[in-house]
Order: sequence, then C-alpha cells, then structure tokens
Amino acid sequence: MKKLVAAVALVVFSAGAAMAADVMTFPTKMGTVTFNHKEHQEKLKDCKICHEKGPGKIADFSKDWAHKTCKGCHTDKGAGPTKCSECHKK
Repeated sequence: MKKLVAAVALVVFSAGAAMAADVMTFPTKMGTVTFNHKEHQEKLKDCKICHEKGPGKIADFSKDWAHKTCKGCHTDKGAGPTKCSECHKK
C-alpha cells in the first residue's frame, strides 16, 4: 500500500511539472505580459524560487507579487526586464 501511495504521489508531482505551459500570457491594463516559464525553469533549475510550496499554481500570485518577486529577482540578478514597458506590451 505504501508503494502505491508513493507511486501516485510521484505521478501527480511529475504531471504538475510536465503540464506547466512553456509560455504564459497575462492580460493587464498596462498591456499583456508574456512569461516564458520554460526558459525560467531551465535557467533557475529551482522551482521553489517562485513556487515556495512546490510545483503548481502560485497561491498568492497577483500584480503586487509579480512586481515584488519577478522584478526583484531581475534587479538582484542584473538580468531580465525591470521597466514597465519591457514586460507590458500593448
């Protein structure tokens, strides 16, 4: 029984990571934001940088979260967009 539970957990975990869209778009008042999820996965190699609770939807995802987390990471690493017009495309 323990092996069955472990196998199901592994399948669910793997499916969540495999099903994540390569590119996601978020329509906003300032213009559509396009997020290349696959590129971030390949560069960062650590889902918990964004997904604190592991793979899956980000529970507190919002404009404020994205500005703090995404822009903050880009600023800290000196890579990626940090200006409004670099993410928001009309």
